[in-house]
Amino acid sequence: MSTDTPRGEPSERPDEGGSVSDEQWEELIRQAGSGGADAPKEPSARARMVTARLRALDEEAAAKRGRRRGRKGGPAEPWQPDGWRVGPTSQQTHDRARKRRLAAALGLVVVVGILVVTMRPSLLTDHLPGGGTSVDTLPLPAETALPTAAPADGSVLERPTREQPFRGSPALRWADGEAGIEVPEAEAVGGMSRKEVENALSATKQLLVEANLDPATLRGERPDEALELIDPLQEGERERLERSLAEPDERHDPLMMFSRFDPDEARLAGDVVKTRGQITFEAGPTGSVEVHADYTFVYPLVKAGGDEVSRTIVRRRLTTAMHDPERFVATRGKLSVVSSQQNFGNAACDTNDGFLHPSFPSDSPDPGPAGPDVDPYDRSEWQPDGSCGTVTRT
Repeated sequence: MSTDTPRGEPSERPDEGGSVSDEQWEELIRQAGSGGADAPKEPSARARMVTARLRALDEEAAAKRGRRRGRKGGPAEPWQPDGWRVGPTSQQTHDRARKRRLAAALGLVVVVGILVVTMRPSLLTDHLPGGGTSVDTLPLPAETALPTAAPADGSVLERPTREQPFRGSPALRWADGEAGIEVPEAEAVGGMSRKEVENALSATKQLLVEANLDPATLRGERPDEALELIDPLQEGERERLERSLAEPDERHDPLMMFSRFDPDEARLAGDVVKTRGQITFEAGPTGSVEVHADYTFVYPLVKAGGDEVSRTIVRRRLTTAMHDPERFVATRGKLSVVSSQQNFGNAACDTNDGFLHPSFPSDSPDPGPAGPDVDPYDRSEWQPDGSCGTVTRT
């Protein structure tokens, strides 16, 4: 039997260049048996399956991209995102957990803060300039007409303090002192020139300031600057005011024109008095102009010898006139008092010693006559002169 390999057929040996010696076969068998580094390793069945699956997914993704782009061919791109086989490191996992804990803590703080401010808004508003319970502390615009109702802001539950004397009061948003007394633009009326009307407006404002805002006047001192504005030729007016200051009684009361407090009883808390109101003017008898002022003054007061704070509210209606001395018996540039009315809030109404007497929280209840409830901040209504009501807030 012939053992030669027919011509043209491949050799059954592993090499294509000729026969392998017995020594070479023995060396190959020895390396395979010893598991050497050079020994070929066949992948497991699972590894071959995973590799084949991934290759099929890559080819499928590449085919889909080729169809969407309207072309064929092109290199296949892996369908998996970069780093898909790499999970987060332990440091990344720790950072994410720490951020979640921090966000949860901050959220809890915010929720607690909102609940606290909702239940006790004064914790926030007490630190606003001027204090008070109203979140809105912006100054009110000037009054151009009488309001139709009492102001809704303010709270009787919030007591004033020396540091925050207008706390809980609607006056918190009112103007400070003289800044709240604004005069309208003058124009010629009643046979008076624009300049003469302007002088009448300016003199009336100054009378309000000297009679209701001047510190000396408020301490009970003689209001000389205010008296100088009044025409000495007006019959009886200067004499009446002079007597009321020197010998006050029921018929001659300086409070009809001046705001005054007994310094042995109370003094102003700070140097701010809140004001709100308006001034208008109209023609009087030919050769005169009449000026109408309607203002409310809020006085924060400290009880003498202590730290208690209370407030007294005074509303005044004052009408003055300036006359042409060529037509009237009058002094040029001086004012005549046509009428003067007043409402007092938180002031004793059964004394006539020429001073306003405020009540403080520690005072015993006033046994005097009680009248209807009155809101002294309500500028929509005027209380009848001589009435003695019970104030609903100060």
